Amino acid sequence: MAITAQKQAMVADLKDIFVNAKGVVFTAYTGITVAQDTKLRRKFREAGVEYRVIKNTMAMIAAKETEKEGLLPTFEGATAMAFSKEDAVAPAKVLADFAKEEKLEALQVKAGLVEGAVIDAAGVKALADLPPREVLVAQVLAGMQSPIVGFVNVLQGTIRNLVYALEAVRKQKEA
Repeated sequence: MAITAQKQAMVADLKDIFVNAKGVVFTAYTGITVAQDTKLRRKFREAGVEYRVIKNTMAMIAAKETEKEGLLPTFEGATAMAFSKEDAVAPAKVLADFAKEEKLEALQVKAGLVEGAVIDAAGVKALADLPPREVLVAQVLAGMQSPIVGFVNVLQGTIRNLVYALEAVRKQKEA
């Protein structure tokens, strides 16, 4: 009976993560050393991301109960999960940066969840390649500001031409 309650608690925890986490990345962690795994866990902690090895059977049950059937093929072989309840991009970005830094091909991304939507490995890679939030905000603001700057330049051009014409009239009258 205690084992069943423990498994139910595990499934409930996974369901909560699948529903409430902003970003989740599922990986096959085989092929990395203990030292690399420790370093990866440290980087996740620094970024505010939790990292766990999960039981595939429990994850399958949680995925079915939360209507995330798109994740079912993910739960084959050794599976680990990195998730964040605040930042949707952080798990993917930390994992991608770590794989590049350590030159790891063994660390394979299986799938992910972003705001509850299932994405494949290519989607996780695209998510990891996004620039930081501050850069995206700056790009949006620059896009919003550019028509205004253009309009101001057009208005200044008219005033500038008037000044040039007045200066030409002044020089002509002096001569």
